Amino acid sequence: MAPALPPNRRQNRLFTIFLVGLLVLSSLYYMMEPGVNDEKSFASAKEVPISAITQGYVAKDYTEITIRGNDVYAKVESGSYVHAYKEAAVTASDLGWNDPKNPTVVKVDNIELNNFFKAHIGDVLFFILMIVGIMWVFRSIARSQNSAFSFGKSRARIADAKQVKTTFKDVAGCEEAKHDLEEIVDFLKSPKKYSVIGAKIPRGALLIGAPGTGKTLLARAVAGEAGVPFFSISGSEFVEMFVGVGASRVRDLFAKAKRNAPCIIFIDEIDAVGRQRGGAGFGGGHDEREQTLNQILTEMDGFEKDTNVIVMAATNRPDVLDSALLRPGRFDRRVFIDKPDLIAREEILKVHARNKKMGTGIDLSSIAKQTVGLAGADLENIMNEAAIFAAKRAKKKITQIDIVDAVEKVTIGAEKKSRKLTEKEKKITAYHELGHAVVGHLCKESDPLHKISIVSRGAALGVTWFLPKEDQYTTSKTKFLDEICGLLGGRAAEEIVFDEITTGASNDIERASDIARGMAMRYGMAEELGMVAYGEKQGSLFLGVDPSLARNYSEDMAQKIDEYVKRIIAEQYERAKEFIMQYREKLDTLAVMLLKQETMSVEEFTEVLDGKALSPMEEKAAKE
Repeated sequence: MAPALPPNRRQNRLFTIFLVGLLVLSSLYYMMEPGVNDEKSFASAKEVPISAITQGYVAKDYTEITIRGNDVYAKVESGSYVHAYKEAAVTASDLGWNDPKNPTVVKVDNIELNNFFKAHIGDVLFFILMIVGIMWVFRSIARSQNSAFSFGKSRARIADAKQVKTTFKDVAGCEEAKHDLEEIVDFLKSPKKYSVIGAKIPRGALLIGAPGTGKTLLARAVAGEAGVPFFSISGSEFVEMFVGVGASRVRDLFAKAKRNAPCIIFIDEIDAVGRQRGGAGFGGGHDEREQTLNQILTEMDGFEKDTNVIVMAATNRPDVLDSALLRPGRFDRRVFIDKPDLIAREEILKVHARNKKMGTGIDLSSIAKQTVGLAGADLENIMNEAAIFAAKRAKKKITQIDIVDAVEKVTIGAEKKSRKLTEKEKKITAYHELGHAVVGHLCKESDPLHKISIVSRGAALGVTWFLPKEDQYTTSKTKFLDEICGLLGGRAAEEIVFDEITTGASNDIERASDIARGMAMRYGMAEELGMVAYGEKQGSLFLGVDPSLARNYSEDMAQKIDEYVKRIIAEQYERAKEFIMQYREKLDTLAVMLLKQETMSVEEFTEVLDGKALSPMEEKAAKE
């Protein structure tokens, strides 16, 4: 059933239908007016005496006789007309054309009435259109006045308790966050339990997390669990060109929320209006964002205490928020939502697999191990891409290979089938990727090898995929060095095999340099530099994005940092070259296999490099 239109739109639609109908009826009148289509035939009619038409009527030679004033037109069976004149006082009955048994149709056109209508129809239509235009102008003025009065009204999207169907069951991967918010749900369900004992529930909860971690989904789940209305608005929707509009919308939003209490107000991206006052981006007390923020502060901790309105907000920039927003009585509860770990990723994949047709034998735990560092939105996108792959392949259900291909597309990029490499480029790419694989496999602290491919994806000509066995929250110096060595393995293989270097290692060198520079400047892993952090964080912090560093050290120290980075990379490059030369024959064997099949599994790689196949336990661990 289609939703009912608002009164203004319904009236406009009826008005338009009336106007179009009037024009259509006028057009039909002209098209269907008697005799209009026969004007050319009348003009070419043959002149005959009136007595001839009377004789033809008696003889039934005519199909139709039309009388127009003193003109008489008779139509023969062939479609042509004959014309005659009659006296003004003579009627059709006087001429004997009233025999009921005669099939000839006798018509009399009222020329005076037709001429009157034709003469005045234009005036009538103009008068009607003029009235229509005046009414349209007045309606436009009324609408503009209404919009002017509603300029300061809140634009929040409202969902009542029946519309919010999201619950904590639909949110996976953030158990600690759900536990923190269960108290708010319990308060909204039974506030007297807290007020009787003198407890006050937090007025605001700030959800802090990187993009895609499920902050908005979690807020909707709180409303769904509590069974209360949900007001949703973005922080940028408060800010307008005119000063005072944002504050007016804040007042209107909280007034609506109080009328629907208990309820939840959710402000997404609150940093758009909640930045620290007096800093960059604020122009003083008359600044629009500052007035909007002041109104939010007043509404959240005003004179009314028992409103049962919970304010929830989301941001990935907690460092820029005004301290008044974060004090007790406002957003005094902060809920941190991290990117999901291994177990959480598997649960999230199961949630997004509920509404999809899944085949048998699907192992989501192995998929979770391949998606380290991805947020909930990324995992949802993977399951959607898997469904698209299955549909394109004319399958009725999603299979494991569809999900694996979706993971590779989301994390690495889509296959570039149109990118055709020359045989030389293809051979260089194969040795480059196998150089990463061999060196990474031989480094003890390196992540386990997962897959090798020389199929172009995204900007890469090939890819060597290493996956950690489990989530890691700390990294040792040895692991950093092994990572640098593995990154330089591709460049080492190119130099040893082809006695030439290419641009294919540009990203590897950049990543290796970043790791070495981080060891020197952030982690205190360089003995000659001491346990000192060099470089001062500059600019606003986005969760999930590294801030830029301002230089706060001397030229002498900068030279030492550069020398350390250069030395570490040179040492690991020589180490990578030693690995390549040690396994050169097996590298050639692997290159022949990879050039032939373009993709190599870890089992095939290990069988050649180690000279033996994996044991059942090792094979299972490699697949996982």
